[in-house]
This record gives sequence, C-alpha cells and structure tokens, in this order.
Amino acid sequence: MKKIACLVFLMIAVPCLVKAQEKFTDYSDSVPDNVLFERQWSLGAMLHSNGWGLKFQKGYNLTALKQFMWEIEWSTYKSAKEVRVVNPYYSDSRPYIFGKLNYVSFLRGGVGLNYIFNRKPYWGGVQVSGIVYGGLSIGITKPAYVFVAYQTTGTNYELHEEKYTADINPDYIYGRGSFLAGILELNFFPGLYGKTGLDFEFGSHNKMISSLEAGVTLDYSPAGIPIMALNPRQYLFLTVYVSVKFGKRYNR
Repeated sequence: MKKIACLVFLMIAVPCLVKAQEKFTDYSDSVPDNVLFERQWSLGAMLHSNGWGLKFQKGYNLTALKQFMWEIEWSTYKSAKEVRVVNPYYSDSRPYIFGKLNYVSFLRGGVGLNYIFNRKPYWGGVQVSGIVYGGLSIGITKPAYVFVAYQTTGTNYELHEEKYTADINPDYIYGRGSFLAGILELNFFPGLYGKTGLDFEFGSHNKMISSLEAGVTLDYSPAGIPIMALNPRQYLFLTVYVSVKFGKRYNR
C-alpha cells in the first residue's frame, strides 16, 4: 500500500512541479523546438519495486535522434522476504524486521544511449525515448542491529544493542537498533548492472527538461549479498522503477 500511495503521489506531484517550473521559468530563455542543443543534464528521484533512489544524468547528442549519456545512481533495496514484527512480551517494544542481517543499497555508475522515437511538435506534447544503460554496480551493506533485553532482577531488564544473528532468541529482542549502528562496518560488493525502459518528456520548453522515466534494472553481484538470515546469498536483483527528472539543455 505504501508503494501504491507513493506512485499516486508522484502522479499528482509531477504536474504540479511542472506548472511551478513553468511559472518561475524565464520565458525569454525559451527557444524554438527546431533548435537542437548539444548537451543536457538532469537530477531525479525514483521509486522502485524494492525501495527508492536518487540519480544524476549528463550527456550530449550523437545525432538528432540519439544521445550518449552517463549516469550515477544510488538506490536502496529491500528483500521481498522482509516482515516487520513487534515482540508482544514488551509493551513498549520497537518494531524490527525479523531475520534481517543487512541493510542494502546500490551505487551505480554507467553509460547508455537514448533513442528518440519522436521529437515534440512546436506546441509542446510528449517526446518518447527508448533507453539502454549499463555499467558498474557496487552493493553496499550495513549490518542490522537490534536491542536485546537481558533480565537483571525480577521483571527488570537491561537493553544491549547487538548485531543481529540467527542465534539471538527472538523472545528477547526488544526492537530495532539505532539508525547509525553499524555505520562503520560497511561492506562493498562490486558487480554490474543493466537498465532499459522508456523516457516520456512532457516539458513545454525546449531548454528545460521535465520527464517521467519508467523501466527495469538488473544488478548482478558475483560474490552474492547476504540479506536475510537462513537464506542463501542473493546474486541477482531485479527491480521495476519509475522516476521523475528535471534538468536543462545547453550548448558549450
């Protein structure tokens, strides 16, 4: 439900952002659609089937209908097996994800091509492009920590923050650990990624970029990444995403 709500929010927010951008854009900077700018850059935010992320893209035209681009992305990743639980033995316990060993994110850097299927007519409209990207992907893991309750006297107990392992009795887990716990224990898993999809540019000014991108991304980690306890390492990470991008076109 959270993912559906986020997607609905994007669909509502994007037109509002575009209107706001048009309101504060200097119309004297707009140029006719038949002027072809050489270069462009854009910033974006994305939601995908297992998390969210941020991106930056920059590139230039190879031809009137083909662009060479490079990009940097950072994206979180949650296993489909994650289940949030609350220990009923403690009235004030915190929710935590049962069996989670590591929080995972991906840092991607790659290049790609944008194939423009149709250019926008002079009155506006939507420009549709096909995209193909690929490059290096680094899986970043941060250990999951939990608070474990150790009984002292009677009904009293002390909380100790510990790295989660499958050996910890879930009856004694008070809840999730602090956000920064394990931040100095990051591990890195080099790999590769590929991405393909469609880009729909709906901005009304040739100089400004306002677009919605949707597609699929596949990350591959040769060493495998441990996410959930009592589960094998995961090597392939397939996600379906949608992203909103804003940027600018320019010449040298």
